[in-house]
Amino acid sequence: MSMVFICHRSADKALAMQLAEQFGAAGHEVWLDIWRIGVGDSIVAKIEEGLSAANYLVLCYSAAGPSDWTDREFHSALHRQLSGQPIKVLPARLSGGEPSAIVADIKFADLVSDWNKAVNDLLRAMQ
Repeated sequence: MSMVFICHRSADKALAMQLAEQFGAAGHEVWLDIWRIGVGDSIVAKIEEGLSAANYLVLCYSAAGPSDWTDREFHSALHRQLSGQPIKVLPARLSGGEPSAIVADIKFADLVSDWNKAVNDLLRAMQ
């Protein structure tokens, strides 16, 4: 199975955790900040470690809008993708919001409208 990095805002932590648990139950290894970054760890080093190992970055849109952290994680994944590394960005509308212009042409999973269908769509994209 694949390593899935979940890129989300802190305001959406509960929904991100629910999504991560479903990916884990489907057999994927999941990188979620609260599971992977411990007290005393370098946040940047742990994020870099997660992104380096990830096959997929699930870019979660938030009703709260983008954040500096989600932007950095996404831009790092995009740079890796454009450099030929095997990482694919999977946009997901987690709690609302709109995609940034740079990914607006990529079909997204709409967890707001139909959670189960969107999770299945994401899992299918990870095959």
